[in-house]
Amino acid sequence: MHEMGIAEQLVKIALDAIPKDIQNPRVETVHLKIGKLASVVEQSLTFCFEIITKDTPLEKARLHIESVPVRVHCKSCDQSWEVTGPVFQCPFCEDGDVEMISGREIEIISLELEDAP
Repeated sequence: MHEMGIAEQLVKIALDAIPKDIQNPRVETVHLKIGKLASVVEQSLTFCFEIITKDTPLEKARLHIESVPVRVHCKSCDQSWEVTGPVFQCPFCEDGDVEMISGREIEIISLELEDAP
C-alpha cells in the first residue's frame, strides 16, 4: 500500500507549511489535487492519513481531494485533450508523439486552519 508513504509525505509537507508563530495550530482541511494516473486509492489514503496524524496539528483534519483528469498534448498538431481510455494517440492527427500535461500529480493546494479561540 503506497498510500502510507504518500500520507507520510503529505503530513511532513503540511506540518512544514504551518506558520511557526501560530500557537497550538489545528488544521481543519487539507486540499489536495491527485491525478487519475497517480494510482492513489482515496479511501486508503484517508485511512493512512488518519493514523499518521494522531497527536499532531493535523489530527481530525479532513482531506478534500480533487481528482485531476489525464490531459495530453500532441507535439505534431498542437492539440490538447482529455484521455479517457488506454490509447495515447492523437485523435486529431493520429500521431503518437504526445506529452502528458496532467494526471500524475499529487499536490497540496491549501490548508485550512481552525480559527483561534
